[in-house]
Amino acid sequence: MESYDDIFFWRNVLSEFEDENTEFEVMLPSRTNLNRGKKTAMTNQLGKALGGYMIACVDADMDYLLQRHSPSSQRMLDNPYVIHTYAYAIESYQCYAPSLHNVCVMATLNDRNIFNFEEYLKQYSIIIYELFVWLVWLHRKGRYNDFPLNNFNNIIAIEQLNIQNPAEALERVRRSVNRKLSWLQQHMKDAKGKLTPLKQELARLGVTKENTYMFIQGHHLMENVVAAALEPVCTILRRQHEREIKTLANGNQQQLNNELASYSHSQFQPTQMLRRNTQYKDCEAYQMLRNHVQKLLNK
Repeated sequence: MESYDDIFFWRNVLSEFEDENTEFEVMLPSRTNLNRGKKTAMTNQLGKALGGYMIACVDADMDYLLQRHSPSSQRMLDNPYVIHTYAYAIESYQCYAPSLHNVCVMATLNDRNIFNFEEYLKQYSIIIYELFVWLVWLHRKGRYNDFPLNNFNNIIAIEQLNIQNPAEALERVRRSVNRKLSWLQQHMKDAKGKLTPLKQELARLGVTKENTYMFIQGHHLMENVVAAALEPVCTILRRQHEREIKTLANGNQQQLNNELASYSHSQFQPTQMLRRNTQYKDCEAYQMLRNHVQKLLNK
């Protein structure tokens, strides 16, 4: 594991494969110091013991899509005892679009469906897809400074999302993306003819126009794209339920206070529930991860 946040995710993954002959202990990458992270997980003393009874479980980051075009990608993909997420990170799974309504229900205990998370993230993915392909192409060339990841994240950030009209915020992202695409096309002439075969390869790796959000930086996705919708949706759902309680109390102040207090104590923060979300197992990338674990165990 890379960090504390990973323990719950990987325990949930690996539990499926435990039986009377197989048992996992999920641990941090070092038992002798506080060093964390992917490099530590694969290269410290525990990492050197990979194989046999030791595996490393890490976020794929960009390394999966770089396909050995960097030392870290080669190290991750060529070691059969390294299991990676395929999607960018564990946060990508926690933000899996079909599961986000359930996250709202867990946080608010209100099952009304007032926002289409799947359509929101689908349209977002379609908007950022072309720019994402450029990012992968340049990073495969080692040209990180030509298009740093933080620059890409700034361009695709969602700002001032109105959940009643998400198209406005998405259109702002589209304009930012198109400006950068125009700049890249003018200044990176050597990319001509190279992006179409890359798109075909990315499709074989699981990246499509509709699911690109699963392959962007996980923390950025969670904090600047999903939370931008999740938090206002949960706020509205809470207020709706509180109004219902007031109506049903019918002027009985004691009953009203008791019910509101009970409801308040039963709620959770949306981001807290998001980090405990496990409703992603029908995701294609997760199936690839699961098959990876199974293949390793079969050896």
